Amino acid sequence: MAKFELKLPKMGESVAEATVTNWLKNVGDTIEADEAVLEIATDKVDSEVPSEVDGVLVEILFNTDDVVQVGQTLAIIETDGEATATQTTEASNNEMTAPPAKTVEAVEATVTAAKESTAPVSSTEERFYSPLVKNMASQEGISQSELDAINGTGKDGRVTKNDMLEYIASRGSEKANTQQNNVGAQPKTVIEAKNPVAATNAPAKPKAPVSVNSGDEIIEMTRMGKLIAHHMVESVQTSAHVQSFIEADVTNIWNWRKKVKDAFMKREGENLTFTPIFMEAVAKALKDFPMMNIAVDGDNIIKRKNINLGMAAALPDGNLIVPVIKNADQLNLVGMTKAVNDLAGRARDGALKPDDIQGGTYTVTNVGTFGSIMGTPIINQPQVGILALGGIRKVPAVIETPDGDFIGIRYKMFLSHSYDHRVVNGALGGQFVKAVADYLQGWDSKRDI
Repeated sequence: MAKFELKLPKMGESVAEATVTNWLKNVGDTIEADEAVLEIATDKVDSEVPSEVDGVLVEILFNTDDVVQVGQTLAIIETDGEATATQTTEASNNEMTAPPAKTVEAVEATVTAAKESTAPVSSTEERFYSPLVKNMASQEGISQSELDAINGTGKDGRVTKNDMLEYIASRGSEKANTQQNNVGAQPKTVIEAKNPVAATNAPAKPKAPVSVNSGDEIIEMTRMGKLIAHHMVESVQTSAHVQSFIEADVTNIWNWRKKVKDAFMKREGENLTFTPIFMEAVAKALKDFPMMNIAVDGDNIIKRKNINLGMAAALPDGNLIVPVIKNADQLNLVGMTKAVNDLAGRARDGALKPDDIQGGTYTVTNVGTFGSIMGTPIINQPQVGILALGGIRKVPAVIETPDGDFIGIRYKMFLSHSYDHRVVNGALGGQFVKAVADYLQGWDSKRDI
């Protein structure tokens, strides 16, 4: 008999972990190749992990709601095939001197220790950690409890990059001294404070009390709701959000779409909405202003080669998800329409794959869908900008002609651009959103489909 390790597969370019949401098989169940063994959830997409072999599930290493890193072993499946070379060698080496079988408690303790040593650090309700700090902790193997013990010198006791560098240096020297002196003393877990005051954790910021009155209903947030709440708070604390607003006259687009949408449906089999037209304009503006198509990594700016547009779409439960149109600048209007309709349809059906929401370089959200005329959206990290499309309104407007100005009925909308003021100044942020408006206002009403 051979044992096969079922590992968490790579699910996308930047997906490093997933949460176990449901085991579809129990220990002792027979499993066929390609049969789903468990369900997992990444940031916003739920998926199944199938077995690669036929066999019997003999061990489950993670419980529901556990966070698992890509490449970690989820379960052990016993097969009828030949053991691997490593397993065969171990078996032959153990034939003469087989050690006593491990107890159930020992196995569980080993699994628990392994999970704790590889568990990623994360922000808590009492303390926020920036992505840079979490990456440094992950690279240095700093555990959650060890990170929580570091004295932060930033605002509200936040741990800064310098705090991490000092702690890592202190941690390394302490380990070296311990090995050199061959002393069993435990290394310190808190760096010394720079001032005479003893080094202690910054006091947790007290939460505002929430009263629950008779008749109030307490509703627990969903898993996705918790993730979204965390990401929104983290984004605001990471980026310096600034907004620019501009009004665009889209009368030409309104009339053109009304004229061609039936013929477009008949020829392409696709419903021509306003969204692909807007996305085309955004992609053109990003080519004109490539410094809006960037990401921030610590003190470095990553200038993206590809223009991958995130498109906020509503889910049946009311939450939003952001599927990505890859290489949007290379699509014509027909291709953009097919991409928009495909991603929006699969988002509604819950059929998006992990890779469908990865790799976005800029995001567009249509707040006009919900009746809003404008909005101030939160940046989708690690991007540096997001554009909100307001509702299209029929309004009276001044129209300039060679014969003079007059009042007429026009279709207009507001464009709200939120951008990261750490790397995008007001000039660039304003010029970019104006370029989008110019592309929309300059739409050729005689354009062929």
